[in-house]
Amino acid sequence: MTSIAIIGAGPQMGMAIARTFGSQGLDVALISRNREKLDGLVATLTAEGITAAAFPADVLDHGALTQALKDAATRFGGIDVLEYSPLAMESTVLATPADSDPSHIQREIEVQLYGAMAATKAVLPAMREAGAGTLLYTTGAGSLDPLPMVANVNAAAAALRNWVVNLHKELDGTGIQVAHVAIDVALGGVSIDPNLRAATPEAVSSVYWDLHATKRDQAEIVYRG
Repeated sequence: MTSIAIIGAGPQMGMAIARTFGSQGLDVALISRNREKLDGLVATLTAEGITAAAFPADVLDHGALTQALKDAATRFGGIDVLEYSPLAMESTVLATPADSDPSHIQREIEVQLYGAMAATKAVLPAMREAGAGTLLYTTGAGSLDPLPMVANVNAAAAALRNWVVNLHKELDGTGIQVAHVAIDVALGGVSIDPNLRAATPEAVSSVYWDLHATKRDQAEIVYRG
């Protein structure tokens, strides 16, 4: 297997991760909801000499997500690395702890945790059979040190983090690396927290390659720049 599937692929972290892995010879499957945006990202990567293809799917539609990963595996001969980082802040209702109701957290749980579980189930059997593979999951650092203004997002991120670290323990010794990346910087200088240091997506993306290539016993990295 020689490809990476990036779920929630966008122009910042998704593209940085695609370039990092693509430059190492991996084919790149980009998965997100918008076909037009994905096609633009694929065209950019192709112009840079990276083999890439678009597989549109919404992480809330587990059937479509599973099919997209199946199609990517067929196209590229398997999926060696899965990276999960969907983000749709424009459609997210932010809530503090006191103002949150179950619906505010439920949607975030469905996007962050349940989508990750569905994606993992789609690729894990082949990785188990091969005795190799890498599963990487991204959240903000609020999964460890939450901010009141985004309490509902942080609660779901913490649930995902817990599940990922537990999965790392379960799959220890199988040849499959599982790790969580918590990003504690403002990507491109944009953040709701003015106290965060700024960093480029390209600087952060090297962490993902390290977890795949050299730090396979590590369950988590908190990137602070």
